[in-house]
Amino acid sequence: MSPSNKIAYHARSISLPTRSNPLTAAVEEQLSKLRSSVLTSSISNNLVALKDLYECVEDFLSTEDGKCLDAVLDRSVMLLDVCGTIKDVSSQMKQSSQDLQSSIRRQSNEFDAYMTSRKKVCKVIQKCLSDLKKNTNKNNDLINDVLKEVEATTLAVFESILSFLSAPKQRSLVSKLATKSATQQVVNEVTKVDAALKSKVIEAKEVQKSLADLEMNLQELEDGLESVFRCLIKNRVSLLNILNQ
Repeated sequence: MSPSNKIAYHARSISLPTRSNPLTAAVEEQLSKLRSSVLTSSISNNLVALKDLYECVEDFLSTEDGKCLDAVLDRSVMLLDVCGTIKDVSSQMKQSSQDLQSSIRRQSNEFDAYMTSRKKVCKVIQKCLSDLKKNTNKNNDLINDVLKEVEATTLAVFESILSFLSAPKQRSLVSKLATKSATQQVVNEVTKVDAALKSKVIEAKEVQKSLADLEMNLQELEDGLESVFRCLIKNRVSLLNILNQ
């Protein structure tokens, strides 16, 4: 199952029971919004929705028992690691794009250096995707259904971003449906640059334009990831504070 299909699967198959607790209801509402927006919104919008979700989760944590929070705390390290890896990948891709643009302006056209960096990035992405699948399959009976779904949705969003940045040859379900979104723009620009540099005749001006577009989209992605990363850190600090009371 592709990352995008996995998100769609969550959106269709998971229906959390209605609860009277207003804090629970707030988290479930944000989960519902995020799941329903994945197929129609951009990556940046989904990251904003993820940030909003964790802001609700922070209040919700105070209603849970110690065993549940201990388990969530253990899993929070994994989420931070994944988010940090995606940030690093995006940053490295942006730097490579800037370096190649500079070389084109100098007419040194260091295309091979970009492709070498690209291959290294793709290896990191594939390893992270493999690790994500292992983590997705893990289950912990100590964590309640709402927090399990928060983690599952977070991992699905992260997985989709990694898949987009790896520039798969075939468009995913999400990118097919969200043709006007920034998500699709990132996919297209990554693919455009890769394809242009692999062609027999490389048009430097066309590559430079695609690189500029890619850099702009990657910057937007980085900004969204930074906001989510800060929320994850704040969430972990809140967990520690509650457990130490």
